[in-house]
Amino acid sequence: MGLKGGAFLAIWHDIAEGAHENYIEWHTREHMPERLSIPGFRTGKRLHDRDAARYVFGTIYAGEDVEVFRSPAYLERLNNPTPWTSDVAPSFQNFLRIACRRIAHAGLGDGGAMATIRFAFSGERGESGLEQGAQPLVDAILSLPGVAAVHLGVARAEVSSVRTRETEIRSEMAEKGFDAVLLVEGSSRPGLVASVGRARDLALQTGLLTGAEINLYDVAFTLTSEDMEGAA
Repeated sequence: MGLKGGAFLAIWHDIAEGAHENYIEWHTREHMPERLSIPGFRTGKRLHDRDAARYVFGTIYAGEDVEVFRSPAYLERLNNPTPWTSDVAPSFQNFLRIACRRIAHAGLGDGGAMATIRFAFSGERGESGLEQGAQPLVDAILSLPGVAAVHLGVARAEVSSVRTRETEIRSEMAEKGFDAVLLVEGSSRPGLVASVGRARDLALQTGLLTGAEINLYDVAFTLTSEDMEGAA
């Protein structure tokens, strides 16, 4: 399966106390099926770390290319939220949502855990320098014990910052953005915990990235566009 396509939409957030069960039911039964029925959406993964101090939930949507995340079909859904979406959206807190162009990946299949590591660019070479060294970096991270797959993306905030009706019914996004993000999938959470620090260090050693905001999740639910075709 894996994250297919050339881009992904990365989302981190919390949910208000008392609203977790409704959120999970909505996300599993309505929201992800709706998104994976949109042309160009390929894979969706819900991430969950119940013990996190911030960003208890995350979602990764893989798309054919980054323009999928501002396509007319997607914007039509964002501007016409369902009644259940309208009920759930106000419970979102600390919401961060940024489209990314995937510049390198390594590994096959899907891990049962995922670490997200957000970075800022360091120095003048920025994105161009990172793209030149992207494949060796993800290959090196893949070689770490417990790592099953690695994806490196650069932020395209201009794509995901289009205001829609869903934007209006959520709390205003005030979270700190990022320039690049690593998605590191692990064959087990304990194994990924043991290797995520080394993955961060390998990225920082390029001299092209700074800072490192790490979140580590269980992969709680996965859905693909092929699943939705089978359900039609």
